[in-house]
Amino acid sequence: MSEQARFPDGFRWGAATAAYQVEGATDADGRAPSVWDTFVRRPGAVLGGDTGDVAVDHYHRFREDVAIMRDLGLTSYRFSVSWPRAQAPGGRGLGFYDRLVDALLDAGVEPWPTLYHWDLPQTLEDAGGWPERDTAHRFADYAAEVHAVLGDRVRNWLTVNEPWCAAFLGYASGDHAPGRREPAAALRAAHHLMLGHGMAVQAMRAQRPDNRFGAAVNLYAVSPASDAEADVDAARRVDGLQNRFFLDPLLLGRYPEDVLADVERYGFAPSDADLATIRQPIEHLGVNYYSRHTVSGDPDSAPQAASSPFAEHSPWVGSEHVRFPSTGRPTTGMGWEIDPSGLTEVLVRLHREYPAVDLYVTENGAGYQEEPANGTVHDAERIRYLDGHLRACRDAIDAGAPLRGYFTWSLLDNFEWAWGYSRRFGLVHVDYATLRRAPKDSARWYAEVIRRGGPGASE
Repeated sequence: MSEQARFPDGFRWGAATAAYQVEGATDADGRAPSVWDTFVRRPGAVLGGDTGDVAVDHYHRFREDVAIMRDLGLTSYRFSVSWPRAQAPGGRGLGFYDRLVDALLDAGVEPWPTLYHWDLPQTLEDAGGWPERDTAHRFADYAAEVHAVLGDRVRNWLTVNEPWCAAFLGYASGDHAPGRREPAAALRAAHHLMLGHGMAVQAMRAQRPDNRFGAAVNLYAVSPASDAEADVDAARRVDGLQNRFFLDPLLLGRYPEDVLADVERYGFAPSDADLATIRQPIEHLGVNYYSRHTVSGDPDSAPQAASSPFAEHSPWVGSEHVRFPSTGRPTTGMGWEIDPSGLTEVLVRLHREYPAVDLYVTENGAGYQEEPANGTVHDAERIRYLDGHLRACRDAIDAGAPLRGYFTWSLLDNFEWAWGYSRRFGLVHVDYATLRRAPKDSARWYAEVIRRGGPGASE
């Protein structure tokens, strides 16, 4: 791992958030409910009453938050646009993002909007949601509407975030909104998320061909738990559904044949025309990385905590028997094993196995249960996590990967989906009672990393 980890000139240093997790103000601007507003209130919800109604009130406090970004030296901010807010009557919801973009540019921070970070309008879910093809068309319409307002000032766009989670946690395991457990529908949802991406890129590029477009996918390095045939096959299956099921359509215009065989019994049969739409030329690919998957095909192996604390039904459509045994690596407060080398592996694999495209780490971070001591959060574990992963990024660059930027997750403590407010990922601590912001030790550390151009870099 790199000791002197100075990054190339022009490298983007950022942090990320998502609308439902930080904005609050869920009834402002005529915003309609999203699937997450419904999901957190469903009968039997296990979030202990946590909702995104207030979150951390980024909607009203965004100028304070932009000032924090400026003070930390961030060059870029990745945020998501709330689909139900943006399509409020009279354009009132888009006015918020108009003001946010102007504030960012005034502070010297480049805006990086993501158009879909899981907050599907409930009306579209009532009509069938992502398993229905029409949702992809509606997404393209929405993307064009947002781009028409912001595209004169925003150059870099991401369409969909972590389609694996939206499809397989939302429609197969039911651990995320909308909470359905329909494996065949999950496969259709995944396909339509990718189709919506392609349609959205077409629509936005027709408006402004000079802007830059891509998607953000959550990728894992995947290892078999042993050399046993069942474990090797399980690793192939998980790599297929987690990584290649999205990378291959986006960058190669096809689905992996082995994954199609794995899910054949669910009747998944995408058309060549759809695949041509999905494979739009893109300028960048966002990589969200948190951990490595170690996989066993032995159904009796002890399962490791999955991406949700409440997993009872498998999200691994076509491979429901796979398990994730612990390897004994250190873990974050989420129970996720820490392995920076996996990030290098993922980035170098993209460079070597797929067509050339600029890469950005669009999420990477560590969640813990932490509270201030004497007004300060001393989060040494997070600093070690970020330091290790930034050095892994430098190793990937040294190996030829075209990595152009890094966005840590997250700028602020926030509503952490199925975990509610029980885990904190932020560089900035938020007191949920008062909404007071306070930079943690990791925020000051990250500011110094940015100033020096990398962790451990000399002046």
